[in-house]
Amino acid sequence: MSGTTSNSEMQYRVIGSTGEKVSAIGLGGWHIALKHVDEELGIQIVRTAIDRGISFMDNSWDYNGGVSEIRMGKALGDGYRDKVFLMTKIDGRSKKAAAKQLDESLQRLQVDCIDLVQHHEILRHEDPHRVFHEEGANAALIEARKAGKLRYIGFTGHKDPYVHLHMLEVAATNGFKFDTVQMPLSVMDAHYRSFEKLVLPELVKQNIGVLGMKSLANGILLRSNTVTPIECLHYALNLPTSVVITGIDSMEILEQAFEAVRTFQPMNDEQVRSLLAKTAEASSRGEFEPFKTSSIFDSTAQNQDWLGEEPQGIQELMSASRK
Repeated sequence: MSGTTSNSEMQYRVIGSTGEKVSAIGLGGWHIALKHVDEELGIQIVRTAIDRGISFMDNSWDYNGGVSEIRMGKALGDGYRDKVFLMTKIDGRSKKAAAKQLDESLQRLQVDCIDLVQHHEILRHEDPHRVFHEEGANAALIEARKAGKLRYIGFTGHKDPYVHLHMLEVAATNGFKFDTVQMPLSVMDAHYRSFEKLVLPELVKQNIGVLGMKSLANGILLRSNTVTPIECLHYALNLPTSVVITGIDSMEILEQAFEAVRTFQPMNDEQVRSLLAKTAEASSRGEFEPFKTSSIFDSTAQNQDWLGEEPQGIQELMSASRK
């Protein structure tokens, strides 16, 4: 990938057209507050990762009831904030809900400005219209950017590449270009409802930062018994990703992430085909990508109140139709 640099343990890549350079591996925020990870370990993971060169920090307003952001906020004290590119996500689709969640994230993370804020879980075809309504969440993020509360705006989703393309289309019709897009990119995704095949080329074309996730899918991909963790990370790193975000809930898994970077070499077409051949049968129906084929990963489906109210005009239309 053009613009890639490295030190002894980490490689660095540029995020799309932003000019921001970040570590090729990013630390996933969900895992640092799982039940088996106490606060001391969570903070140790974050600070050790930063000390060794990981600069991209992932998080979300809804992760573990806010505990993930609280722990990261504590970890980023003592000067660590200045060493990272900090990202979080908000679930609100309305302007009011998005603004409220963003302010809560700022408070938990103990920062005045977040480098990147993303619209989380763009899963439904109506989500783009809600986000870009004049009373929608993107208006809140644009205002927050003007106020210095955030620097860049992106969106995420794990369900359907066509929803991602729809989000990009609706953004364009509103004269807006995202700085980043986050999506599943893995040895499994390549075979089934593929973000790599459908969305990735469009992001490269528009020079939008590519944030890869679910390269291991919380270890679910490994249950196929077809590939190793390092092969999974190498595959994602071989794509034109700005950063590959991976969940880290132990010092051993942190070491695995660094090993993947240390041993990564760009793969040729034959190597890619060989690796994809291993996963072709297992991934043909999305069995090991339940975030695409079930609602088990859809936190906003289970907590629809997080999205906020529909725009007033839509509510009035519905009210009028009942008369």
